[in-house]
Amino acid sequence: MGNYNFDLEVNRYNTNSLKYDIKRGRPDGIFPLWVADTDFKSPDFLIKALIDKANHGIFGYSEPLDSYFKALKGWYQRHYNVSIDTSKIRLTNGVVFSICQLIRSVTNENDAIIINEPVYYPFKASILANNRKVIINELVNRNNKYYIDYNDFEKKIIDNNVKAYILCNPHNPVGRAWTEEELLKLIEICKKHNVFIISDEIHGDFVYNGSFNTILKYLDNGFAICSALSKTFNIPGLQISHTYIADKEIYNKFLHELDVVGYSQLSIFGLVASEVLFNQGDEYLKELKEYLWNNIQFVKEYLEKKLPKVKLIIPEATYLLWLDFKEYGYSDAELRNIITNKANLWLDDGIIFGKSGSGFQRINIALPRKRLEIALDNLYNAFK
Repeated sequence: MGNYNFDLEVNRYNTNSLKYDIKRGRPDGIFPLWVADTDFKSPDFLIKALIDKANHGIFGYSEPLDSYFKALKGWYQRHYNVSIDTSKIRLTNGVVFSICQLIRSVTNENDAIIINEPVYYPFKASILANNRKVIINELVNRNNKYYIDYNDFEKKIIDNNVKAYILCNPHNPVGRAWTEEELLKLIEICKKHNVFIISDEIHGDFVYNGSFNTILKYLDNGFAICSALSKTFNIPGLQISHTYIADKEIYNKFLHELDVVGYSQLSIFGLVASEVLFNQGDEYLKELKEYLWNNIQFVKEYLEKKLPKVKLIIPEATYLLWLDFKEYGYSDAELRNIITNKANLWLDDGIIFGKSGSGFQRINIALPRKRLEIALDNLYNAFK
């Protein structure tokens, strides 16, 4: 038994929870396992730090101090084995927000930006919202593991004069932790064709075997990293992330884009939370990853025994599982109807991650085991 109780069930209804209180057309009482929001209570040391700040009673304009960047630097050194230059970091309120500012910093309207589908759907939405062209490089599924088609990747870059690449590292939803060899090949192609890399590394703390390969290990310019502790410790409501930009010119353009939207100071609670978590969160993360890996194994064994037609793409990273329902032969609409109205579950439809996600569903398994078992039983009863 560790120091943290991930089996504790917390009632999240009527707490302004996007996951539990906002239905988006789903029926009342539906079991939500869609958005990447964990159901684990925050560690006591974090709660205490936030209470202490609240008890101070003044919530004025706030900026990170040197101690914040020292804590962030320590996290990167301990967990990723890299030394990060914190002078190249700008804090913002979220990763997707930063990706949008970077799109405007490194490309012009109508420029082409490439992504690897199926992929986190805000990538495509952010490109289109900023009047850029989406170029899709489809990942290749071989024996229930996804790979990059490098020939297609380079051809699409050349044919469409691609200016930027949004990399999902680790990959959401297919759960790949890209190897050093894979990343070096991508970097080689992007360097060759002067393609700027925007790397979303928000799931970097959830690599289950080996250490996370941040692209910071392999590049000194031509890229930016967007990350946060919001997935690691489930603090997206505290609105804080960090963006690392190697190039001074691009960094200044990024600052200009922040000025354009009027963004400056950060949430004091986000600053307090991230600093204390960078400093004290190691043991919590270690125990959390063990719990999540056991949940993944539980899902794998359950499906093999009771729902063998549902194929699990075994993840190397993240707590978001990619489930293949294609053997049933249902359309995406039929599949959604069964899962919503018969299983009473709210999963993410695979098709929203791109055309190649048709027939898949994404499920969030970051919840207490008893709750996860109930969800799988619901699924079994709907499909048996």
